[in-house]
Amino acid sequence: MIAKAISTKRIEPNSCTIFELLDEVLASMPEKSVLAITSKVISLCEGAVVPVADTDKEALIRSEAEYYMTEQKSKYGINFTIAGSTLIPNSGIDESNAGDVYVLWPRDAQATANAIREYLVKRFGVQEVGVVITDSTCRPMRLGVSGIALAFSGFTPLRNYVGQDDLFGRPFSVAQADIVGGLANTAVMMMGEGAESTPIALLGQLDFVQFMARNPSEAELGTLRIPLEDDLFAPFITSVTWMPGGRANSSK
Repeated sequence: MIAKAISTKRIEPNSCTIFELLDEVLASMPEKSVLAITSKVISLCEGAVVPVADTDKEALIRSEAEYYMTEQKSKYGINFTIAGSTLIPNSGIDESNAGDVYVLWPRDAQATANAIREYLVKRFGVQEVGVVITDSTCRPMRLGVSGIALAFSGFTPLRNYVGQDDLFGRPFSVAQADIVGGLANTAVMMMGEGAESTPIALLGQLDFVQFMARNPSEAELGTLRIPLEDDLFAPFITSVTWMPGGRANSSK
């Protein structure tokens, strides 16, 4: 695999569309490559922001969450939420590299990922290319942030090992490789977390990725979500009280 971060100008809210930005900075898109874009740039292009001044941040977090935790915050003042079927601090709301606004998650990251894939196909005359919209978050008991995928298009997100044998002939019963998560993590590492101004990454030589010349189906999107009762970490997640937030009946 090869990965290259792509520099952009500083993006202000509503200063351009994501397609205008890609027209400026993306010179090529080889077949069987994946374009990763940070969700913050998508949100800034869409104007999914709220002024910091006169905004109740905690109320905003609850309105953007599917569920929020009623217990005390972490020692760092973080609110724990479930948003986009993901356990995430502060409903994914971010203040870094954003000036005087809170940046929300894109309103429909999946629709945007699909639209970007279709744009790439038309602009560059390719068929098998992928798109990943990323964010960064923390993992329990590990220092440092890593990347996650909010949406994807153009490839199969998991590699299923169930039923295959390991090196000693024992069949796997549950193992699946998180292909889309691995791509997102690589892209976020290349993009950086500070003032690099590289919110886009192009990933190539992806022999382990199974491309498909279409957007993912609802069933394929559903393969990434685990019912809470089946989740490995359910004993921890269900040990606290969760309250429905403003997006309890919707998903990103």
